[in-house]
Amino acid sequence: MRSAGNWTLQSVLQRHGLGPVAGVDEAGRGASAGPLVVASCVLRPTDTKALDGLTDSKLLSPASREEYFTKIRRRALDLCVVVIPPEEVDRRGVHIANIEGMRRAVAGLSVDPGYVLTDGFPVRGFGRPTLAVPKGDRVAACVAAASVLAKVTRDRLMVELDDVRPGYGFAVHKGYCTPEHDAALNALGPCPEHRFSFANVAAVAGRGPLSGLVHNGSSPDEGSGAGATPSGDEDDELWAEPDLMDVVMGGPSR
Repeated sequence: MRSAGNWTLQSVLQRHGLGPVAGVDEAGRGASAGPLVVASCVLRPTDTKALDGLTDSKLLSPASREEYFTKIRRRALDLCVVVIPPEEVDRRGVHIANIEGMRRAVAGLSVDPGYVLTDGFPVRGFGRPTLAVPKGDRVAACVAAASVLAKVTRDRLMVELDDVRPGYGFAVHKGYCTPEHDAALNALGPCPEHRFSFANVAAVAGRGPLSGLVHNGSSPDEGSGAGATPSGDEDDELWAEPDLMDVVMGGPSR
C-alpha cells in the first residue's frame, strides 16, 4: 500500500463504505515555547492530482508548505485546527493535551467522518473507528494535510509572537530548543509563552529539575513528530483566513 502512494489507504477505506476519512496530526509537541496546534482534515477523493506531492510537512520547504496550506484550505471537504496554549500544555502535560486536541479537532469537523487516521500512535475517544498509521503523515494524504495545516498555523503564530516577545528569535526557531533559543532563554529568562513543564524552562525559571521532564533538542523542522516527556499525565472559493490567535475552524463542507 505504501508503494502505491499516500492516497491508497483513504481510497480503500472509502471503497468499503468507511469514508469520509479524516486525518489528524499536530505541530509543536517538542517545542518549549508557544502553543501546541492540532489539525484534522478530510480531503476530496478527486483531489489526488491537485494535491500531488503532498507529504509530511517536515519534508516540505517553508514555501511549499505555504502553497499546500492554501490549496488544502481551498479544496478540503472539511478541516478544523485547534490551538492549545502553553499553559494548558503545562497543566495537562504535552501528551494528554495532544490527545485532547485531536479529539477536539475531529469533533470540530462539520462532516461526520467514517474513519479517523492518526499519525503513529493510537487515540481513543473519537466515537468512530480509528487507525494508528506508522509515519502517517508520509503514508496517508489526509494526515499529511493535517500536518501542513498544523505546522503552517503554528509557524505563523510564532512569527506573530516574535513581535510581541522580541529577543527570543521565535520567528526563526519557532520555539524549539535550538542553541539560539537556549541562549536567549538563559539571557532573558522565560516569557509567559514558554512551557514551564519543560526541564530547560523550569531550570532557568529557578524551579529546579522537575521530576519527569526532559530537555527536547528538536530543531524547528523536526516539529510535529518530536516527542517530549510531560510533567503529568480553486473553482472553490478560498476559505476566509482565520484569526490565528483563536481556535481555527474549517467552515461547512463545500
